Amino acid sequence: MISKQEVEYVAHLARLEIDDAQKDKFTSQLNDILLYIDKLNELDTTGVEPMSHAIAVTNAFREDRIVDSLGTEKSLANAPDGRGEFFRVPKVIE
Repeated sequence: MISKQEVEYVAHLARLEIDDAQKDKFTSQLNDILLYIDKLNELDTTGVEPMSHAIAVTNAFREDRIVDSLGTEKSLANAPDGRGEFFRVPKVIE
């Protein structure tokens, strides 16, 4: 179990200033977490494969393919103020 002094020590290491009410609250919360972990340790997990996610995760990205670029004319077709091969934007530096 976590003691109030250990919470104070961790708060000191983290450069946190906490009052007595917060120390009591954090001590209680940390002890509840440790009790829950102890309860989880009671489970028989033999034969259970480790996993990184609770559900199967698949890659949602498209396949990498080499394709032609859009091109300057198509890129600037809807530009409000295209000058030559560039986008013209308002000045932002004074």
